[in-house]
Amino acid sequence: MAIEPIRWKGDRLELLDQRLLPDQTVYVTCKTAAEVATAIRDMVVRGAPAIGCAAAFGVVLGGKDSFSLLAASRPTAVNLFWALDRMKGTKNPEAEAQAIFDEDLAANRAMGRHGAALIPKGARILTYCNAGALATSGHGTALGVVRTAFEQDKTISVIACETRPYLQGARLTAWECVQEGIPCTLITDNMAGHLISKGEVDVVVVGADRIAANGDAANKIGTYMVAVLARRHGLPFYIAAPTSTFDRKTADGSGIQIEERPPQEVTGYRGMRWAPEGVKVRNPAFDVTPAGLIAGIVCEKGVILEPNRERVLAMLTR
Repeated sequence: MAIEPIRWKGDRLELLDQRLLPDQTVYVTCKTAAEVATAIRDMVVRGAPAIGCAAAFGVVLGGKDSFSLLAASRPTAVNLFWALDRMKGTKNPEAEAQAIFDEDLAANRAMGRHGAALIPKGARILTYCNAGALATSGHGTALGVVRTAFEQDKTISVIACETRPYLQGARLTAWECVQEGIPCTLITDNMAGHLISKGEVDVVVVGADRIAANGDAANKIGTYMVAVLARRHGLPFYIAAPTSTFDRKTADGSGIQIEERPPQEVTGYRGMRWAPEGVKVRNPAFDVTPAGLIAGIVCEKGVILEPNRERVLAMLTR
């Protein structure tokens, strides 16, 4: 793969440090479950599928005593807990972790094929945050759809929202597109409405960190805003996520725990502070897009058009 966010070396896990991109390409070596948990919490590795893969290898390094430590690293991405549940029931942890990694990569490529069928030739695709190879074991979810459409010579292009406050769109999605020669235009988040209203966007494709049983989907903060804009202007809004991101135990979006990140991510960046000392800060890392705003959810099994409880269940039990 051109981009390897996760590398298992038999006795250690190497994680591409996404905090340093695009300036530096540095791998963080984790030899213990505690180091993996810290890497997840500190966003060395991020993206729901990638977090699940990393946590699985963390269990290999730490054994059965590592489950609670890894589970506490980040609360919203359900893939973390799905992967840990799988690891609890295995007699061969290393083989199971490798299977989780391999299955995620296969699922991403399948999602790419299903999702590319929804993308018209020449489409200008707006995406939010980073749901590419960096957020998974490889290829990506939302950006996997883009990659596959690009490989099919559909002459697509990407409009990447910068994604405040952590700039995953500016630092990561734009970087992935540049690495692979996919035409990409970077915009600030508050430019999305203007471009959509001017007819400069054809379709929106984003990822998800948890999808409730009724199709409500949690994704990076600001996604709900884009979904509302897409509905107002009649654009299809698609989510791409593997079945491991579906949480059938959570009835709807109101039951999804929203992680609050440190205030320093809002008041400044990489050592520079632009907000006054003493100001109060809110930093929810995710928001929930209601199923009624979602034209379709792309998973490795196919596409759930106009998702609701019955259609989600039908797809998951297929």
